[in-house]
Formats: sequence, C-alpha cells, structure tokens
Amino acid sequence: MTALLIAASLLVGVSLGVLGGGGSILTVPILVYLAGQDTKEAIATSLLVVGVTGLAALVPHARARRVRWRTGLLFGAFSMAGAYGGGRLAEYLPGTLLLVAFALMMLATAVAMLRGPRGGRERARSAPAELPLKHIAVEGLVVGAVTGLVGSGGGFLVVPALAILGGLPMGIAVGTSLLVIAMKSFAGLAGHLAGVEIDWRLALTVTAAAVAGSLVGGRLAGRIPQDALRTAFGWFVVVLGVFVLAQQLDTAVWAHPATWAVLAAVPAAVIAARRRAAHRRSAPASTGPAAASGGPPVPGERHRERAAKS
Repeated sequence: MTALLIAASLLVGVSLGVLGGGGSILTVPILVYLAGQDTKEAIATSLLVVGVTGLAALVPHARARRVRWRTGLLFGAFSMAGAYGGGRLAEYLPGTLLLVAFALMMLATAVAMLRGPRGGRERARSAPAELPLKHIAVEGLVVGAVTGLVGSGGGFLVVPALAILGGLPMGIAVGTSLLVIAMKSFAGLAGHLAGVEIDWRLALTVTAAAVAGSLVGGRLAGRIPQDALRTAFGWFVVVLGVFVLAQQLDTAVWAHPATWAVLAAVPAAVIAARRRAAHRRSAPASTGPAAASGGPPVPGERHRERAAKS
C-alpha cells in the first residue's frame, strides 16, 4: 500500500507540473481510499501537499519565464481570502456532503477539461496581457472559496481563467496558476487547522513524492501535446469522480434512472461539443469579395474573375 501511495503521489506532482492543476483532485481520493484518512483530514492534508508541491513546480516554470507575476500575486491574494473563508466553513459541514460536493466538482472540472478552451487562440491575440482587477477579484474569491471548502477546483479553474479570459498563452497560464495554487492552498490550510489535526509523517511522505513528480512534470511541460494530455486526464477524472460518488451515495440513488441519465449526459455533452468544434474547424473557409460581403459576386466582379482565369 505504501508503494502504491507513493506512486499515486508522484502522479499528483506530475499533474501539477505539466497541467498547472489536478493536485487536489487526485490527492483527496488518494488520502481517503489509500491512506484511510477521514474526509476533513484528507482535505486539510491535500492543501498542505498541493501548496508545497505547487511552489516546487513553480521553480522550473519561473526559470523558463512562464510566470506572470503581477496577475498571479493579485489572483492569489484574493484566492487566499476566499480559501480561508471556505476552510472555516468546512468545519461546520458533514464529511459526506463535502465528498459529494468534491465529486461533483471533479465531474464539472472534467467536462471543462475535455471541452478545452473555446476560441482561446483567437482571444489570446487580442486580449490584454493582464486580467482586469475586477475580474481578478471576483474569480479569485470564488476559486479560493471552492478550494478551501472542498479541497479542489484550484488549477483547473485558474488556468482557464488566465488562458481564456486573460488571454495568456497556455504555458504561461500553467506557470502562473502554480503561484496562485500555492498561495491559496496555504490559506485554506490555515482555515482547516482550527478544527483538524494532520498526520505530519504521512503528509510529509506524500509531499516529498509529489514534489519529486512536480519537478519531472515541470521539465515535461511544453514537450507533451497539451490537448492530448488534457483529454486523457479529463476522462481519468470522470472515472475517479464517479467512483467517489459511488462510495458516498446510497444504493437506492444509484438504482434510480435519473442518476444514470445525469451521468450519461456528461460524456454525451462532451462528445457533442467536440464534434461541433471539429465541424467548425473542418468547414471550408470562404475567400474573395463574396465571402467578405456575405453575398453573391456582382456581375462586374464575376467578369473580372473570368478574365483573371483566362
């Protein structure tokens, strides 16, 4: 079991180093189902693991100049406030409710990962280099509160916000996300420590393995096709989220047709979205004056086209 725990912790670090997220999504189930921790202890420990690992993974990205420091520090500051509040609120909520919320967050995150950024490249060319302060404040507080409450939703909410709304290239969004993750993870941990005790020996073991994985992931970043990696990891998170839900929900819930209808809707929505995106990419682009004006060519232009061909 110890070898499996260390191997899984390495995967946590690799995910953070390559994708800039996914640490808590993996760490909480690892601590609950492999290490036998209760939900609240696992969430608090995951925040410690992810915070330290995020700092370690930040180093190779910073050396490669893939970190936007101003955006990251401001986003992280607002996220810290939200994460501390979420951590304090989690003390008064039942563990089962937190795990169910965590599993639903995993499924929502997986859908976002599998759909990928919509129009991200086009927006990146025209969007400002830094997020507006009001966007940073609102999104930072929301992302931080979710992270502090259920120990998840950090990197895979921060990266899309930076890449799509902020217009940052994917590599820079990943590096900047690690700075935000580290800041708000420590803030969320501070909120949890008021009501949870951490097994420091286990936490340090998992953290050491995750840090090693993050250094590997940081070196791999930019060498692995991000779309392929995001898709594979997204389906893995879907499976893991369904597993966590299966462990928490009553048998009668799983026997109800509505449950399976909702679960079937997740991959169906993803597949439909990907087909629409593929259809838009494969549609032939119209050129010439007719395409620019949106109508058929006028007679004079048709005559000039014949003359040019002859």
